[in-house]
Amino acid sequence: MKKNNKPNPFLILLLVLGIGTFSQNSLAATFPRDASESSTTDNAVDEPHKLENPISVNYLRQNLRKSSPKLVLTPALERKVKSQIKNDPMVANYYKAVKKNAFDVLNEPALERVMIGRRLLSTSREMLYRVNVLGMTYRLEKDKRLLDKLNEELIAVCNFSDWNPSHFLDVAEMSTAVALAIDWTGKDLPKSTVAVAKKALIEKGINPSWEGNRGWVNGTNNWNQVCNGGMIAASIMIADIDPELAAKTISRALDGMPHALEEYGPDGVYPEGSTYWGYGTSFSVLTSAMLESAFGTDFGIAEYPAFKASADFRYLSVAPSGWYYNYADCGDRHSTAGDITLAWFGTKTGNPLYIEKEKFMQPAAQMGKLNRIGGAGLVWLAQFEPTKETRLPLAWKGDGSNPIVIMRGENEGPGAYYFGGKGGKATISHGNMDAGSFIWEYNGVRWVIDPGNQSYNELEITGFNLWGNCQECERWTLLTKSNYGHSTLTVNDDLHVNTGFAALVDFQQESKPEATFDLTPVFGENIKKAHRKFIKPNDSSIIIEDHVQTNENTNSLTWQLLTQAAVEIVPGGAVLRQDGKEVVLENLSHPNLLISVISLDPAPLELDRQMPGLKRLEIRIPAWTIKDGNDVVRVKLSGN
Repeated sequence: MKKNNKPNPFLILLLVLGIGTFSQNSLAATFPRDASESSTTDNAVDEPHKLENPISVNYLRQNLRKSSPKLVLTPALERKVKSQIKNDPMVANYYKAVKKNAFDVLNEPALERVMIGRRLLSTSREMLYRVNVLGMTYRLEKDKRLLDKLNEELIAVCNFSDWNPSHFLDVAEMSTAVALAIDWTGKDLPKSTVAVAKKALIEKGINPSWEGNRGWVNGTNNWNQVCNGGMIAASIMIADIDPELAAKTISRALDGMPHALEEYGPDGVYPEGSTYWGYGTSFSVLTSAMLESAFGTDFGIAEYPAFKASADFRYLSVAPSGWYYNYADCGDRHSTAGDITLAWFGTKTGNPLYIEKEKFMQPAAQMGKLNRIGGAGLVWLAQFEPTKETRLPLAWKGDGSNPIVIMRGENEGPGAYYFGGKGGKATISHGNMDAGSFIWEYNGVRWVIDPGNQSYNELEITGFNLWGNCQECERWTLLTKSNYGHSTLTVNDDLHVNTGFAALVDFQQESKPEATFDLTPVFGENIKKAHRKFIKPNDSSIIIEDHVQTNENTNSLTWQLLTQAAVEIVPGGAVLRQDGKEVVLENLSHPNLLISVISLDPAPLELDRQMPGLKRLEIRIPAWTIKDGNDVVRVKLSGN
């Protein structure tokens, strides 16, 4: 029989007390950097579809735009932006927000090299934000205060001792920021500042990319997109003083990026979840825009198979409540400001579905702090020309390394029907033991939840091994990471098999949509077969149907549901109540089995994410009660 993989009680005690079993130094040396940062051991065996890559020193000399602006902006695009600010109310309003953000930055002290844990990332990101709003506004306003502030910030960051190459995301984002700054304003900056900045791009940006651990170059997660993009930006800006270094770095990036772009296939699903789509994809579209403005081509990024289809994934991942379908390490809520990365897809396709016009038309003050590539985003909005809007299906599937299904209702608005279910495996980048899990919204309430993500740094500073993903690794002791914290099946009270892949084996879009995932591999030797089917009978209910075949190792099955609703146990099921509304849970297959309510408030570990009212509903089925080893567990959730 497969051994029980439940967390070690002694280890749990150590974690509750805040005592780590690994030092910070040993973590840095032994485990993946972060799963913004996650392991890249799941690389596809087959080589991905390649980008065009004609890059050489001679190609740069012949094809690279000689004068600035050439990163995202060109003189023609700048004229377009100015025209649209005059003629398009949405572009004009969004520019008000960019301008407000820029003048707000004038009141901030210059950035300092402040590390948070092992990261300089927050400083690098703040620099990229400041460059975007200050640089774009300066180009349009020519206010010397903005230029002086940019000059101050550039001198500050370029005089840092380094940009923290041990966590290369920090270097990549800082390199992008510095490259954009000297491209957009370098003509007006002191020549000494430009010289210092270009020197820093080489010594603190590009040179470290050729040293040490460079797994991100051909990695499959967001590190690939961010780091290769940052090196392309830096290389374009130093090509005039070191064309050999620029050429070999851009060429390496174009060879490496397809390993991450391949992960969007075949339908556009981003395996790391929607918020990481926002991160990784934002750098891919920024890179595409920089290459196109600098060379007249992006070498195939925009047309990469399934890349544009990922806009459907992003659009559909935002539930009516404004919460994401937050599987993997995805965050909870969609921004109240417009999605500027999604807007790039609107510009490329002409589909207004991807332009969140109402958000871009908010009063500038309500948009708050914009995305750190918000200045570049102004250029994309200015280029948008609507063509034909396409409506997405009410039942949608995305296959690939972390397959999902989404089912919606006919009506729209905050109270609309929304369901998301998934397969996949735990060892993908940012993966959790959540195969078979689902979330469900109805009547304005998220009745079935995913506990989502939690702060990495708060975990890491204790010495917790967050990024190791072996079967016995500490990652799986956290509620947010293990199957005990998701609405799925558990067999024998064991952890899911970390490398087991739950495939999407059937999907139907008819009037009663349904999708089936094969969960058998995630249970290893504990079961013979387990298929989970999600059925949408109408716009007010969902049926979860588990077809199982036990074997000699099967002791028990546990059907799980995570909710923050108040729960009343009733004959044959339960009633869930939240925000003055209610839904009914019916145990259709085993009405005589009493549902158990396990309080997860407080959560089991001090290190766990603490969520008010969180609880796990369980239907526990002893294997000996299953006749002939075959059973169907059928549960229905329905609203009034």
